[in-house]
Amino acid sequence: MDDLEPSISRTRVSAILEDGDALAGQRAVVGGWVVAGREQGRGAFAFLAVSDGSCPAALQVVVEAGAGAGVPLARLTPMGTSVLLEGRLQRPPAGSSAERVELRVERVIEVGEVDAAAYPLRKSMRKPENFRDLVHLRARTNTFFDNNGFLQPMITTSDCEGAGEIFQVTTLFSQGGGTIPYKDDGTIAFEDDFFKRQAFLTVSGQLQAENYACALSSVYTFGPTFRAENSRTSRHLAEFWMVEPEIAFASLQDDMNCAESYIQYLCKELLEYCEKDLEFIDNKFAESPTAIQCLKLVSSTLFERISYKQAVNILKGVEEGTFDKAIEWGIDLASEHERYLTEKIFMRPVIVYNYPKEIKPFYMRLNDDQKTVAAMDVLVPKVGELIGGSQREERLDILKKRITDSGLSVEPYEWYLDLCWFGSVRHSGFGMGFDRMVLFATGLENIRDVIPFPRCPGRADL
Repeated sequence: MDDLEPSISRTRVSAILEDGDALAGQRAVVGGWVVAGREQGRGAFAFLAVSDGSCPAALQVVVEAGAGAGVPLARLTPMGTSVLLEGRLQRPPAGSSAERVELRVERVIEVGEVDAAAYPLRKSMRKPENFRDLVHLRARTNTFFDNNGFLQPMITTSDCEGAGEIFQVTTLFSQGGGTIPYKDDGTIAFEDDFFKRQAFLTVSGQLQAENYACALSSVYTFGPTFRAENSRTSRHLAEFWMVEPEIAFASLQDDMNCAESYIQYLCKELLEYCEKDLEFIDNKFAESPTAIQCLKLVSSTLFERISYKQAVNILKGVEEGTFDKAIEWGIDLASEHERYLTEKIFMRPVIVYNYPKEIKPFYMRLNDDQKTVAAMDVLVPKVGELIGGSQREERLDILKKRITDSGLSVEPYEWYLDLCWFGSVRHSGFGMGFDRMVLFATGLENIRDVIPFPRCPGRADL
């Protein structure tokens, strides 16, 4: 695990402001975005008002010139700048406009700079209609604040996964007698369509969630997703539900910790509140191990963590003929490989991380080796992959290149690139297929048996 960044434990602004005086004298790490800043004392120090979206109020922060590790104070003060700061909480001087406590910064850990002249949000923008053309940034205003989540849109104009396996949303077939309008160059005239551009059913709420995480720190989405993937396996659907958290100031290590805790929480809740249902399922469909046995194992066992390289080397050592699909560097692990790791090798859940960049989407952070990305999959017995996640790419030049290298046009992602332009932060997240969790919890064999109306290639009944 020495190739992964250590976790950094942050204290949310809401907790600091709520506890106030009781925290004076304690050390804290705070991450957020500057809503106001100014230099004082002829550049000797700066006052920042920092918000992390956990409450409408901001925390007053005092940064002395020597704390910036070479970062001039003038680069910390523009509105929208992201900062990760470590220091000591203390009571402000008498007569200060700060709340009951402020942060005296001892170390500037990270800075995501903003070109103040180009930043589109302004202090003078107060009405909701001012932000309608800036929907990807308006969460940074105090008009919107976090209650730990939001629901994703079902219609989008960008392909999150970059694989092109998306369902088109259009009214062109029902307009003009069913005749599709074409432009002179032979391409479809989508400007005549309902949304005046190409639109699709969402394959993931992740990119939209990243916008909110980069203003509110921690958010999640839960909603239906759609994949036009011609897959007929026992764990794939064309329409399914996804839980997708996104966490700002979070590394891949933080992402794995969150995923492990979340799965264990779900297993414990099921064992505590759904015991009779689980017993009924085990009595009807029991195999060894039973659903209850699997839930108990996962809820109480530390997950094994190995790199993709380690996983491939382990699987290569398995007796020839064990797998239908051959093992080699660069393949996407199949369900049989994932289950073998969890059920035969480690006999517990396994998190595999640092996958080859060629088999993962453009938004995953490129590692220093230039060959792998900071991705992770959580594998569980009897199912295989339950969660897929990554640290997201926050470096503008690399993200642009990853988009074009994936054969995608940059234009639909311009709004997404603004996250790198304006107060960029490292952030991470994952997606868990809710239906796969039900599949794991019940011990059933096919995901089509755990959703009311399964949609898959060739089937869209009712």
